[in-house]
Amino acid sequence: MTPGTNSSRPVLAVTQGDPAGIGPEILLQLAASEAADYRPLLVAERSALEAVRSVIPATLFDRLYFVSGVASRTTLQTIEGVAVLDPVGSRRTIHLGESGAADAGGAMAALDAGMALVRAGIADALVTAPVSKASIATHVRADFRGHTEYLAEACGLEVYGRDYLMAFLAPRLQVALLSTHLPLRAALDHATTANIVDALACLDRHAGGRVAVAGINPHAGEAGLLGAEDDRDVRPAVEQARARGIDAHGPESADSLFARAARDEFDWVLSLYHDQGLIAVKTASFGTATNWTLGLPFLRTSVDHGTAFGIAGRGIADAEPLRQVVATTLALLAGELPRGRR
Repeated sequence: MTPGTNSSRPVLAVTQGDPAGIGPEILLQLAASEAADYRPLLVAERSALEAVRSVIPATLFDRLYFVSGVASRTTLQTIEGVAVLDPVGSRRTIHLGESGAADAGGAMAALDAGMALVRAGIADALVTAPVSKASIATHVRADFRGHTEYLAEACGLEVYGRDYLMAFLAPRLQVALLSTHLPLRAALDHATTANIVDALACLDRHAGGRVAVAGINPHAGEAGLLGAEDDRDVRPAVEQARARGIDAHGPESADSLFARAARDEFDWVLSLYHDQGLIAVKTASFGTATNWTLGLPFLRTSVDHGTAFGIAGRGIADAEPLRQVVATTLALLAGELPRGRR
């Protein structure tokens, strides 16, 4: 395929995730769709894409244009077809469904390359397919806990502070997480007044709107009857945030809070630990929610599902969640989201 002429459109760098998972397959499905309002730049190993070639329309591969590097947005815009940047460059056999050292390394190489593209201004946003935390921790970096933490650290943010937040945008629900991938005991220890205030300030700075803080205990402690943490730690944080002009509320009983937020009583819920927020988001909107990292110096989004090793390469992976993420990413770039923004 030869370079041609295309009008300037937002560029989304889309990384492969774990090459042994469904990431390459859903990237190719995404590339098969006509993208009138943006340009996808796939950051994926040629070997990973060829590994799923048999389950993708053959004509799609004729539209792929492999590049050794991207010097500028202008260069990218002249490519006719779908640009692909191989972050590894060497050919190998992919064992679909079985993530090994080379797959973990390829996932990290793609993430680093995608981050470099967006930080250089060649891409407008970074969209990531799912990686295997366990594989990366085993083969590449023992302290790896996920995209969010890795990107925050790479950008110089305080990894367990509140210079960033993991947030989820769903059609009727917006949820931010006080902590990311921590064991529950550690996450509860992390739910201090100072950390909650910092999280509310970060959320207000990057998103704005009415924020309800979920209680830790049943019924937000029931005035101390069911636990002291809500009155001791959470309520003072909300009061301090309100004193700063932040539209914060709570602690609110988590058992009904997410339904109230979905009815537009609040713009955001600040969940005090990972599963408290993610069970609600994925029950209400699995496959249509977008993982958004607030606080980074660039826009990064991701799907709300995992690597799905069990179905990799079988031709049944659904790219619709990735398409939903792309639509949300374009809306964020256009300033149309999030709800409650300043």
